Amino acid sequence: MQICSIYKGSRKPGAYLYIERRGDFSRLPAELLRMLGSLELVMDLDLGAGKRLVGADIIEVQQQLSHSGYYLQLPPRDYHPQR
Repeated sequence: MQICSIYKGSRKPGAYLYIERRGDFSRLPAELLRMLGSLELVMDLDLGAGKRLVGADIIEVQQQLSHSGYYLQLPPRDYHPQR
């Protein structure tokens, strides 16, 4: 079982930041944190076997979490948030 925390930022609608441990932003580049703005916890998620994600490949997410400590899921190009 691999649990991660998912956050959304105030400056980048539709983008989601997956991190290894809730509230631990120590491995994130400062520029990424500035780009995202204030972060709000969306959920904690089990990335265990047999799980699927919408908009992201679970294997890639797991690899990036292990390698970099985070995974950034960007919205599709045609994403237009409602205001």
